[in-house]
Amino acid sequence: MLRLVVLLIVAVLPFNSEAREGMWLPMLIDDFNIGEMQEMGFKLSAADVYAVNAASMKDAVVRFGNGCTGGVISAEGLIITNNHCANSAIQKLSSIENDYLTAGFWASSHEEELPNEGLTVSILRSMEDVTAIVLSGVNDSIRESARQRIIASNIDSISNNAVKDLHYQAVVEPFYSGNRYYLFVYEVFKDIRLVGTPPAGIGDFGGESDNWMWPRHTGDFALFRIYADESNRAADFSPTNVPYKPAHYFPVSLEGVEEGDFAMVLGFPAKTSQYVPSYHVSMLADLVYPKMIELRDAKLDIMDRHIVQDQKIRLQYAAKHSAVANSFKRWKGEIRGLKMLGGVDMKQQYEAGFNTWLNSDSMRIVSYGNILSEYSKLYKALSKYRLAHDYMLELIGYTGIETLKFAGSFERLATLVDAEEVDEDAVEMEKLHLREQAEKHFKDFSRAIDMEICISMFEMMEMDLPQEFRPSFLSTIKNQYKGDYSSFVKALFDNTLFDKHNDVSKFIDKFDKRKVKELKADPAFAIYTDMRNIYYKDINSRYIRINSRIDSLNRVYINALMEYDKERHFYPDANSTLRLSYGEVMGYEPSDGIVYSYFTTLDGVIEKEDPDNYDYRVPEKLKELYHAGDFGQYGMGGTVPVCFVSTNHTTGGNSGSPVLNDRGELIGLNFDRAWDGIMSDMIFNPHLSRNISVNMRYVLFIIDKYAGSAYLFDEMTIVGD
Repeated sequence: MLRLVVLLIVAVLPFNSEAREGMWLPMLIDDFNIGEMQEMGFKLSAADVYAVNAASMKDAVVRFGNGCTGGVISAEGLIITNNHCANSAIQKLSSIENDYLTAGFWASSHEEELPNEGLTVSILRSMEDVTAIVLSGVNDSIRESARQRIIASNIDSISNNAVKDLHYQAVVEPFYSGNRYYLFVYEVFKDIRLVGTPPAGIGDFGGESDNWMWPRHTGDFALFRIYADESNRAADFSPTNVPYKPAHYFPVSLEGVEEGDFAMVLGFPAKTSQYVPSYHVSMLADLVYPKMIELRDAKLDIMDRHIVQDQKIRLQYAAKHSAVANSFKRWKGEIRGLKMLGGVDMKQQYEAGFNTWLNSDSMRIVSYGNILSEYSKLYKALSKYRLAHDYMLELIGYTGIETLKFAGSFERLATLVDAEEVDEDAVEMEKLHLREQAEKHFKDFSRAIDMEICISMFEMMEMDLPQEFRPSFLSTIKNQYKGDYSSFVKALFDNTLFDKHNDVSKFIDKFDKRKVKELKADPAFAIYTDMRNIYYKDINSRYIRINSRIDSLNRVYINALMEYDKERHFYPDANSTLRLSYGEVMGYEPSDGIVYSYFTTLDGVIEKEDPDNYDYRVPEKLKELYHAGDFGQYGMGGTVPVCFVSTNHTTGGNSGSPVLNDRGELIGLNFDRAWDGIMSDMIFNPHLSRNISVNMRYVLFIIDKYAGSAYLFDEMTIVGD
């Protein structure tokens, strides 16, 4: 009965403006949100959050790398983000002798801070509504392809003009499925240095075992510093660069949090799909996600067996394992949450009301057509291509089979060398790029792991993909090798040069037109090419065409929804642009008889300790501090608060986002969502959707008492208590 009551409540609330869901554009919060925020306790104004000609909070929020957020916390360009966001950068700086991932790292001066090649931090300088200019020359009578060409041309002009004679970067992003467009101007800093990171037993405590889960006890933070030139402008790395002077930085609060406290998150959420129809949700939950989960489960099983046996492999595969496991667990949580709440049914009920409204007026039918019927046809056609598309990327994409992916990276060099007129400079630049790529690849490569993953993926591909999407080498395995995948893969790795660093280096050095034939004959490159051709010729082209038609329909659908549901405040889906979400610190009840508090403490870290499980190993010094009760000013109630949950609407990309109190002071650092409400990317559930943050009291405790780096406090503004 309890589940039924919750279901009925949730079925209404996601479409109720009072649910406080949403990822709002800071520039626009004065239109609706600021009043509600102030009613909830926020003591500042909209201009304190976003202003162009005056310092504001937006100047202290950074896009960290390509997929996370961070916050500026000192006048010396000190930034804080998640440890897991910095995982890849820290891994690159690490070695067996200096394993910063495991042991941590703390610079005692600016001179000891470690540069990070390729790492960038972007700060938003301004945003502007440019819808009228982007859509100039567009009308309903032109074909979709012509519409997109006009829009692309207009966007290029806007972007180029916005940063002419400036050292900024500009991008124009669509909102509401292309009904509105905004220009974003960024300053991109390229000299970013590691200042401090706790050991894995703190910064990654709980590891993948606790990922997406609550209660949580992870000190998920790391400190970096932005460096700029003598004019305080973004510049390439140079020993002469100086710490960046920000227009604004966040004061750090020592007050801690209480249930019911106002909480605001500023960050760069990556992608949500709040307004998709029921057909989209069903496609993912019933077809695509289950198969992706099976593939990643197999990869993780193989990695896990090797990681527990070899410290070197654990270090090599830390970031890779995390990348595979993160989405694996998220997909499982989304399926669970959607099915538990009847997510497809909820969407269908809402669509039924919309359809009744649409069909009750002939002019609406003329304006909007039979939208849901069109969706039904398009998603039926899309489903098999979406599955094949995602499946193939699991094999040769970002988390795919490493040797095949690496072999495929030589395709561009072959194209350059085999051209009628060879651009020698371009060839040499590509060779340089491949040498660098080879160094990175072999530094973190295990032949044994890749072979096992290869065997497993090939076997699963044979079972899961329809005949039209199966690469030809599967027939070779069946006929020539009598279905013996292990023998086929052994022959593949024995005969390819792409699992041998020295051979690859020599191959790059001597690569010319004669080597193109040798490359094409290499078994790893041949298999990559086989799969790539199927992906582009038989899958991706059709996938793009159907999605293009769905995108066009989405533009019509969101307009119709805004007319149908006039009382609803429609926030735009996340698209990696700066957003604000607000809520309150609050625990929750995931199921009958289970009540989760809003916070965790250091007591829980000690209770979870398991020396035989890497995820739960507690550093000796942390245990000494705990048993001595040496908590300093950071303790509360005889322990130290570690993490808390609040009702803020967040998603991927919000990792590292500053969590602020009613005065704009830093109280926490967002790093995850609770599994019970993880479906919030498509359906926000105010009863179960919770974001997880590390408490700044714990962060300061670790910096001071554990790391002995309290000197950093001299450049921060620490308030309260």
